[in-house]
Amino acid sequence: MSTANSKTRKTVAKRFKLTATGKIKRAQACRRHLLECKSAKRKRRLARGIMVHSSDVSRIKQSLPFS
Repeated sequence: MSTANSKTRKTVAKRFKLTATGKIKRAQACRRHLLECKSAKRKRRLARGIMVHSSDVSRIKQSLPFS
């Protein structure tokens, strides 16, 4: 009889980081390519991280059991 091991989903682990207060931080989209047509202000804003929406937090924390 096997028991289910809780494993970290590596795809989630490389996309999200836990802050010291327990919130989950993610990178913003639209910062990979086609950057010449975007303004410097927009690129600076997109470079900053952003917190994950509260409705998604429980699903992400479930995928990261050891963090």
